[in-house]
Amino acid sequence: MTFSRWMTGLLLALSSSLALAAGGDGDLDHAEINVFDQASLQRGAAMFANYCSGCHGAQFMRYQRLIEDLGMSEEEVLDKLAFGEREPADYMLAAMSSSDAEEWFGVAPPDLSLTARAKGPDWIYTFLRSYYMTENGWNNTVLENASMPHVLWQLQGIQRPVTETTEVDGESKTEIVGFEIEQPGLLSQAEYDSVVLDLVAFLEYVAEPALLKRERMGIWVLLFLAAFTFLSYIMYKEYWKEVKK
Repeated sequence: MTFSRWMTGLLLALSSSLALAAGGDGDLDHAEINVFDQASLQRGAAMFANYCSGCHGAQFMRYQRLIEDLGMSEEEVLDKLAFGEREPADYMLAAMSSSDAEEWFGVAPPDLSLTARAKGPDWIYTFLRSYYMTENGWNNTVLENASMPHVLWQLQGIQRPVTETTEVDGESKTEIVGFEIEQPGLLSQAEYDSVVLDLVAFLEYVAEPALLKRERMGIWVLLFLAAFTFLSYIMYKEYWKEVKK
């Protein structure tokens, strides 16, 4: 086997492993997010602070970075996104300590700093919209028997699964094909999808905040390279004009 074919096989194997690790099965809804939309990031940050930060933190993100990137003042960030005595240089840690979480739940809820990188925005978007109520409590079609309850149920409402039974090799197989709202929430379905998109956009930004500056800088780098190439071509023509005679 040649080295190039060996490398190709290795890359394909790694890609498959990453896809499985991300939990993707090809049935995820696409999250139309825009991390360059400051208003969306601000709304997503507010969602994170009010519904997620009690249990989950973003330990690699400082409040100062939010002030710089989200177009918010220091007072706005500390008043709306930070709870308790926090300073701009502090990290976005969960309000609940790890020791308390382990005592109450048996395990501390995971930090969400890199969740968008590990799972992907489509996975998070679908997960937060796929909770349904059963006789035994909440369940989720993306992550079955998820230990996290549906913290956004008051916004989305309570939905029940719509199932469909088919015959497969002589055996009955029941699958969830959709949901129906049993108890409406504070938001309509479209409004709920919108706030979830804002939250996903914020988590995508938290996972790689340098993305904002890198992509903006990339435009100027491409323009510089285009101008440099043009000037190099002119110099090339001028230099070889006499030589080629």
